[in-house]
This record gives sequence, structure tokens and C-alpha cells, in this order.
Amino acid sequence: MNKSITGKTALPDTQNQADMRNIPIDKVGVKGLKYPIAVKDKDNEIQHTIASVSMTVDLPQEFKGTHMSRFVEILQCENREMHVDTIDSILDEMLDRLHAKVSHIEIEFPYFKDKKAPVSQKHSLLDYKAKFHAMKNKKKKDFILTVKVPVTTLCPCSKNISKYGAHNQRGEVTVSVRFRDTVWIEDIIEIVESSASSELYALLKREDEKQVTERAYDNPVFVEDLVRNVVVKLKLNKNITWYSVEAENFESIHNHNAYAHIESPVVVSNGNDDEFMISRY
Repeated sequence: MNKSITGKTALPDTQNQADMRNIPIDKVGVKGLKYPIAVKDKDNEIQHTIASVSMTVDLPQEFKGTHMSRFVEILQCENREMHVDTIDSILDEMLDRLHAKVSHIEIEFPYFKDKKAPVSQKHSLLDYKAKFHAMKNKKKKDFILTVKVPVTTLCPCSKNISKYGAHNQRGEVTVSVRFRDTVWIEDIIEIVESSASSELYALLKREDEKQVTERAYDNPVFVEDLVRNVVVKLKLNKNITWYSVEAENFESIHNHNAYAHIESPVVVSNGNDDEFMISRY
């Protein structure tokens, strides 16, 4: 009978048993782990929020399973402030403790921005969706920031053909970027909101609503215009090395949505084909 160094009976390590099916697993780990984090905030330095975390590693064909508890232990031991430095150390520890060749982490969270209504100047918080997706192996590391931004769009065709008004709808723009130096979540939000017919607010008084609807009417955009407008502005930021821009309009006069997507053709590296540059976010 096996004994531990304390003299107690050692429990069998079922995960380390051999597997004879000769099938490696690309990703194994935990998903949907809720965890409090602190994210860097451009306006207020730090913002506290709750993240849904996924952590995975590869599993060689010779092992039956991975040690799920170690993922949680690794996350519990880390500083709760999330940026590239802390994420990079988490990926390193996953590689080491789980004896893996590649590690992945996805951290998705609501991000709040204080906004002033355009006329009344009333303050309110609007929520956005943000995500960090990072991976690491011995040859390279990769980091992608994704932000989902709700907007208003007004149809140019409807405005041109209608005697009265034009149909408008709420939409959602998803922007993912790789970058060399800091790109703030707020920077992505500003680019998207300035590319739509109008931005959204949580709180609007009557005078604000009048201004927002008239602004949208004066600035009609198709879903195609929306993604192109965002890309034009992303290209002005020389820190961004790759982008993906998706827009989906939740149509108000159709029972389907309008959609458009643009992805940059290449990723600009730091001169080493085996390693991406990532921000000190």
C-alpha cells in the first residue's frame, strides 16, 4: 500500500493513469469559472468587475486526464488585477504545474463606462462586454482584446425612399485587436460609437432623446458603412497589428438581422515569426 511522506495512505492519482486510445486532446480544463477581478480603467485607473474565466491546456495521448483543481488553485494564487503581466504569469504556471505544451486563458467580463447625456448632462453607467484571450507555448505567445459595443444605426435606404422618417435599430459591434503597445478598452468604444448613427445611453431625458434621434437621422449608416468606418479609424492606430470587426443590426422591420465582417489580412510581428508582440495592458 502506498504511503505519503506524512505516513498517511496516498490516494490513487487516476488522472495520471495511462490511456491506450492514442488520442491527444487539444484543450482540456475549466470553463465558466466566476472570479472577481480588477481591470485597468483609462479614466479611473482601476475598475472592479466579475469575470467568467476559461483555462485550458493540451493533454498528451498517454495520459487519462488532467488535474482540474490545479486550474482553480493557479487562479486563486494570482493577483486579482488583470493585465498582460498577470495573465502571462498565469499561462506560465499552467504550463509548469500541468506539464503542458500550450496554455490558454479566456477572461470575459462586463465593463462599465460613465456617460453624460448629450443635453441634460445627466450621468449614467453603460455596460459593455470585454474579453481577454491569451495563449502561450515555448515558441510564442498571443493576446487578443475583444470589445462588444452597442450602438444605434439608421438605414440610409429607408431615409431616402420614405416620405416620413426612417427605420432604425440597435446594433452590436464586436472588435478584436492584437497590438504592440497599450490599447484601452475606452479607445475601442470611442472608435465604434463615433462610427455609428448614434451612441447609446442608459439615461436620457426628453431633450436628450430628441437630440439622439435627430443625430441618428442626420447620420444614416448601413451595416456595411459601420464596419468600414470602424476599420478606417483602427488603421490610424499604429499600435494595432491585427483587427477583426463584426457588426450585427437587430432589424426593426425584418425578422432577421443584418451582418457584416472585416478582418485584416495579416498580423504584423515584432520581427520574430515565432512570437507576437503584445501590449503591457
